[in-house]
Amino acid sequence: MLNERLYEVVRGPHVSEKATILAESTKKQLVLEVAVDATKAEIKTAVEKMFNVLVDHVTTCHVKAKTKRVGRIMGKRKGWKKAYVTLVAGQDVQFASA
Repeated sequence: MLNERLYEVVRGPHVSEKATILAESTKKQLVLEVAVDATKAEIKTAVEKMFNVLVDHVTTCHVKAKTKRVGRIMGKRKGWKKAYVTLVAGQDVQFASA
């Protein structure tokens, strides 16, 4: 996989209460926002190369677009793809804090 594709596949971490609980649990799962056309194999190799860790398995789900309203105007948010990446026991990823 090319280095450009690595950064296209993994868009960034998804920060939420559930993601924080999963990261701190004994399962050591990461929740990432990924490209909609990315496969599980691409996500696995991208995470292994970018963070230098071993990945056990990857689970993905599509987050559907939500309809939002501003006054009389109806609009839609964008849909996106979420990946739950389970790391091998003993592995850990530290994201840089600002």
